[in-house]
Amino acid sequence: MGAVLGLVALLAVGIAGVYAVAAHLAPRAVAETGPFLSGARPREHALSRFHVRWYTVTLVFLAFDMEMIFMYPWAVVVAELGPMAVVEMFVFLGLLLVGVLYAWREGAFRWA
Repeated sequence: MGAVLGLVALLAVGIAGVYAVAAHLAPRAVAETGPFLSGARPREHALSRFHVRWYTVTLVFLAFDMEMIFMYPWAVVVAELGPMAVVEMFVFLGLLLVGVLYAWREGAFRWA
């Protein structure tokens, strides 16, 4: 327990140190110039909201990303686990297919 508390304290000191260095080295005056965009003024704020379509694209990307994260270790041990591992992977792929079909039905893949 003491080691964990020591590690948390060391982490807190490190974070406080980084903030102190950043506050010390940061410029004091606010710059009066805008961001450089080939000489043109930006049309929208840098923190503007994204179109809702990008959230569904992100979810589809995460579905395929999770597929790869689970398939690589599975490919290493599938021979040892036998046919049950193959069945489990097909169930997993079926669940991902349901998610992709739902996204397709909702129009996540239409770009026009």
